[in-house]
Amino acid sequence: MDKTVFEITKMDCPSEENLIRMKLSDIESIQNLDFDLGNRKLTVYHVGQLNEIETAIHQLNLNSKLMETGQTDQMVSSESSNQRRLLWTVLLINFGFFVIEITTGFVSRSMGLVADSLDMLADSIVYGLSLFVVGGTIALKKRIAKASGYFQIFLAVLGFIEVIRRFLGMETLPDFETMIIVSALALVGNSICLYLLQRSRSQEAHMKASMIFTSNDVIINIGVITAGVLVHLLDSNKPDLIIGAIVFVLVIQGAYRILKLGK
Repeated sequence: MDKTVFEITKMDCPSEENLIRMKLSDIESIQNLDFDLGNRKLTVYHVGQLNEIETAIHQLNLNSKLMETGQTDQMVSSESSNQRRLLWTVLLINFGFFVIEITTGFVSRSMGLVADSLDMLADSIVYGLSLFVVGGTIALKKRIAKASGYFQIFLAVLGFIEVIRRFLGMETLPDFETMIIVSALALVGNSICLYLLQRSRSQEAHMKASMIFTSNDVIINIGVITAGVLVHLLDSNKPDLIIGAIVFVLVIQGAYRILKLGK
């Protein structure tokens, strides 16, 4: 078996990882892919067809470079059932908080909570795609990726329109207490996910990608909590609208990356 290492400097999140997986999924010689997002490296275990693999990776325009290639006797193991269960746990927690936050966001008139709920949805989609890569047809994966990406963009655009309307309209204060309480619960949920992922000490690609994604969620949760405090202190809805707009931008960026999976 051949082992080839690529340096991919623009590969820094799960979206790029899944983009690469989709791009290489039709090359039958590939036995396994080992992603190191922290060091921006991809190790490909394959039997021949190096030129085809290298060409496919370069076509993604992620600033890739072949580092080394050679024979290896290393055994490539598949993702363990424990890792799959852990990823399912993270996915369900994120989707559960998506439902909670989008509901309480509309009830409390908080665009920060609504935006954070869409970020939770984006996470759920990425985790689901990561798990679904193991099975199912390529065509079905691509259709799901496209539908998910367009759906996220649609929701984010609606969110932006509402943010602009509230900026230009009458001052409507969101319920800062609901913002803080719900975001604090989401912070606890994401912190639990991050703890479970870190405790696994796994070096598998999906697990490391999930740690990075969940770490970003923790930061966003803290941002919404801070916005809730500022809404109360300043007696203004502007902090909520600003954090909502920022998170909507992140959601659209995530949706764009997901759409790449369907190409």
